[in-house]
Amino acid sequence: MTDKGIQPDVLTYNPLLHAMINTGKWEEVITLWNEMLANNCKPDVVSYNILVDAACKEGKILEAHDIVERMIKDGIQPNTVTYNVLMDGYCLQGKMDEARKVLNSMMIIRGCVPNVYSYNIMVNGFCKYKRVDEAMELFGEMSLNGPIPDTVTYNALINGMSQLGRLSVAQELFKEMSAYGLVPNLITYSTLLHGFCKHGHIYKALELFKLMQKNGLKPNIVHYSILIDGLCNAGQLTSARELFHGLSLKGLQPNVYTYTIMINGLCNAGLTNEAYELFRKMEMNGCLPDSISYNAMIQGFLRDDDISTAAEILPEMVRKGFSADISTATMFVDLLCSDTTGQLIHKIVGNCALC
Repeated sequence: MTDKGIQPDVLTYNPLLHAMINTGKWEEVITLWNEMLANNCKPDVVSYNILVDAACKEGKILEAHDIVERMIKDGIQPNTVTYNVLMDGYCLQGKMDEARKVLNSMMIIRGCVPNVYSYNIMVNGFCKYKRVDEAMELFGEMSLNGPIPDTVTYNALINGMSQLGRLSVAQELFKEMSAYGLVPNLITYSTLLHGFCKHGHIYKALELFKLMQKNGLKPNIVHYSILIDGLCNAGQLTSARELFHGLSLKGLQPNVYTYTIMINGLCNAGLTNEAYELFRKMEMNGCLPDSISYNAMIQGFLRDDDISTAAEILPEMVRKGFSADISTATMFVDLLCSDTTGQLIHKIVGNCALC
């Protein structure tokens, strides 16, 4: 392009800058930015937004803030996208108070109107770091001043409340969104389903699962995995097993997460042989065990005092590049200290590093 005497303009540079961000090439972004300036090509608001986004994705939040200050000095007014990107950068690092300052001082005081995405960034950030009351404050601001909360807003709040066991609030939010004409989606249901299962409300989870299907949504493997896990933890292994083995009839294939849930459930019930059969079948069915699967299986055999089978699986796990987790390692250490099993475990560990 330059060989033909044509100088690239800002519309040429912006897509190149954006492409480099997507490949995570921060140094090349800076090199291209400097080239842009050297060619007397003045960056516009889009250019600066791209640079702020790049800095945030690299975890360089102070640099991102400085870039925004620089663009203001250069006479370019930041827009809603600029501040959204900066807020998101702070949220990613857990700096929620700084993100809140961006919303208050930079956007509202400087006359840049927050949109629903702005609030969703903040609501999700507060919920992620378990500051749900502050998330609800923002939700109240949205309801009073606009913009109107959307499904993403409600999903974030339902998730935050569910994780903390505040399920009555989560249920009210679920009902409220429907009353306001917002249709709960697959994420909404999986979030609330997980909350019910996590906090031992398996019957409410089953009711919600039925409601989801009644409302025309087809559960995917995520929903089934959550429910199978909840049933296992509630001691309803027969129901969990039936649900697991019925997946193929529904056109679904269990993933490594689903298999591991079922293996762990069987092991916890003392059915290690059945768990081991499933463990071997998963690879035959095209699903490779991961570190969590191996650790669950080894821990199951150790709890069942079947040290020899656990010893067979351990080297296999290490050969595949996986390590013993804290629980597995602790169990082996306890056995090492035992008068009856110490020598055997010492031999196993001597032949195979735990981590």
